[in-house]
Amino acid sequence: MKTKDALFAQRIYLLLASLFICSLVVSNLIFQKFFYWDFFGLYTFEISVGILPYPITFLITDIISEVYGKKKANQVVTMGIFASFFSLFIIYISNEVPATTWSPVDDALFSKVFGATAVAVFASMMAYLFAQFIDIQIFHFWKRITKGKHLWLRNNFSTFTSQFIDTFTVLFLLCSFGKIDWALFGGLLLSGFLFKIFIALIDTPFLYLSVYALRQKFGLPMGGELQLEN
Repeated sequence: MKTKDALFAQRIYLLLASLFICSLVVSNLIFQKFFYWDFFGLYTFEISVGILPYPITFLITDIISEVYGKKKANQVVTMGIFASFFSLFIIYISNEVPATTWSPVDDALFSKVFGATAVAVFASMMAYLFAQFIDIQIFHFWKRITKGKHLWLRNNFSTFTSQFIDTFTVLFLLCSFGKIDWALFGGLLLSGFLFKIFIALIDTPFLYLSVYALRQKFGLPMGGELQLEN
């Protein structure tokens, strides 16, 4: 690969990694707000707003897996874990320092919004570890089986499996820690999983478009991967 192309490939990788980390950290910070969405009268979703940026992380790891390889995808997952725990540390310090009398956000309000973040990050990280690494493993399993063909198959098969594991694990831990009532577990699991499947199906064209553009840019054959210097 030419030096110019190598630098561009590195920049694209860093951009994808940045979007991944941002989506992951934000999903952990905003999870306490829940919303409903009436899907054309067929089904009403009741889910956390934290689920909105989360599917983006799986799309990004699939793009990286396809173009940059398994090692780089796992590297991004590891960076996301570090970033999440670092954000938790910052929030902990912010929660401990006393607010001024004139602060627009007082201690009680700040603790109400961010107080459960520690549990959320722990639950999310456990679910995230299982789901993301399983997603990458399944993605590359199907890539080997299909010899680099049928991108839609490995994208959706890996995402469906990993998203169910993610949704189940995070809800199980949040209910276990008393942050969500067990009576809501079944409904939230179904809503969360169906919503993620819906998003996974929608993001397939974006995956194809991204992978096609990168293959054309770097002259990659079907199933080929870029080798970046560490």
